[in-house]
Amino acid sequence: MTVSTQEVAEPLSIGVRARDWVERTRDAMSIEEMVGQLFIFSTSQDSRDELEPLLALKPGGINRFPGRDLAAFRAATVHAIENSQVPPIFCGDIEGGTISYPFATAVPNIMGIAACDDLALTEAIARLVARESRVLGYDWSFGPVVDVNADFRSAIVGTRSFGSDPDQVLAQASVYVRALQEEGVAACLKHWPGDGLDDRDQHLVTSVMPLSVDDWHRLFGRIYGSLIDEGVMTVMSAHIAFPAYIRAHMPDAGREAFCPATLSSLINQRLLRDELGFRGLIVSDATGMGGLTGWMERSEAVPGVIENGCDMFLFSRMPERDYGFMLAGLRKGLLSEARLYEAVTRILTLKARLGLHDVDPAARMMPLDAMRAALQTPEHQAVATTAAGQSVTLVKDTQALLPLDPHLHRRVVVIADKGYSFWDGALERSYAPFVQELAQRGFDLRTFDPEQWPTAEDTDLVLYLVGQEATPSASRIFLDFAKLHGSHRKAMTQFSQEIPTALISFGQPYYLYDAPHMMTCINAYSAIEPVQRETARRLLGEAPLVGVSPVDPFCGQEQLTW
Repeated sequence: MTVSTQEVAEPLSIGVRARDWVERTRDAMSIEEMVGQLFIFSTSQDSRDELEPLLALKPGGINRFPGRDLAAFRAATVHAIENSQVPPIFCGDIEGGTISYPFATAVPNIMGIAACDDLALTEAIARLVARESRVLGYDWSFGPVVDVNADFRSAIVGTRSFGSDPDQVLAQASVYVRALQEEGVAACLKHWPGDGLDDRDQHLVTSVMPLSVDDWHRLFGRIYGSLIDEGVMTVMSAHIAFPAYIRAHMPDAGREAFCPATLSSLINQRLLRDELGFRGLIVSDATGMGGLTGWMERSEAVPGVIENGCDMFLFSRMPERDYGFMLAGLRKGLLSEARLYEAVTRILTLKARLGLHDVDPAARMMPLDAMRAALQTPEHQAVATTAAGQSVTLVKDTQALLPLDPHLHRRVVVIADKGYSFWDGALERSYAPFVQELAQRGFDLRTFDPEQWPTAEDTDLVLYLVGQEATPSASRIFLDFAKLHGSHRKAMTQFSQEIPTALISFGQPYYLYDAPHMMTCINAYSAIEPVQRETARRLLGEAPLVGVSPVDPFCGQEQLTW
């Protein structure tokens, strides 16, 4: 299937004046400067010392993981702008949940948004995110995720996905992409060619798209094809193999059938560009991930990523070394001048499409006071709170425990696992907002003591709070009773048959698989403060539980439903 005879969306369409800027800028560059444009480096310290060696390589983009000081974040961003001859593009993993940025409005993660089951609210959240992202200087969001959460054991997809229903994924992503791009932020579909059917994590290993070519076209081909037709600007090529497609064109591929998409011209050029008609920019996924580093020696992989269809190279643990590998690869023929020229043209075109060529560098960032006034506004906070509450989902309550009553359930033991954050700059993890809401309503809460277990004589309710959202390198998702109870031996004891017990997940939606004995279960998808407070209100019956699960929280197991 090709698109040579049909109309193709032009997501990077620009005017004559902008095109002239692209051509003049590109043609004035040295080879070394063109190589620099291929890179997106990452920063997390908001300091000039961190930026200086990166800016010396004249990168095309900088991924900003902000610290907790808005003034320092702004100053570092301004420094990068003022010290770049070609305007840099600023990007980030802007996915919500506990990786919301500390001075921006915290919003539910992708699965939490889907659980609201309200496309108008999805649009409102996307516009909120885009507007505050632009205030912070971001031009490009590495999202939305359009993976399909088909395998509940996938620890990396989970709450980063709109769910397991392809129609819902497409509907939600369509609204989200349109809203972002109408607000001036480039959207990015990930993780090409699709994730969620292999329970392994490409951060650790080259994972595999197991579908046949025909089945892939019916699933991910439809999702990507539709969003490409609607004009999405960028796609992130992942360290995911698609052996059926490779073997359709190389029957004797052998090991090469499991080449990650980032290094496959067949997957990036033939499938994405020629068959689906994508005319936007392709960025690699993070190149420090095991799915790439475990496949090919670095000096070959660096130029190979660009030669095989990616236009930009994401992240580097050793920027000067990788820059050297890219330049050496060009000289050795591992990267052709034609691909370099094509990639740099597309990078500059994306910048022009976003208007970066036409902005006075001094005006690109708002004054600090104006930034503060435009972030976390009452209007934005109200939208986020609405979504937080609407997302909270009742999975089951077979013991008729809800609503909680401080007269019946006053003495509460909390057994908690806050989870951890992979991303720099992620929000602090604490259940203080949830505990505060219950305490204010007359509940007496105490933290679980492994040396003094709750009994029916001293405890009216046991609450398990688990807050691990989908995160890179987690490898496996499970309810870790050894960690929760204090030891592997103590993990064996459960309380639900002696004391009313409830499981509340402020993260992954599948914990019932490890705890089918939990007769009351709530999925809230993330532990941001508004979600915690709205969850508490709903446990007490002060607001209805209206969330619609985007996945099967029973994991296809009847046992879990009882």
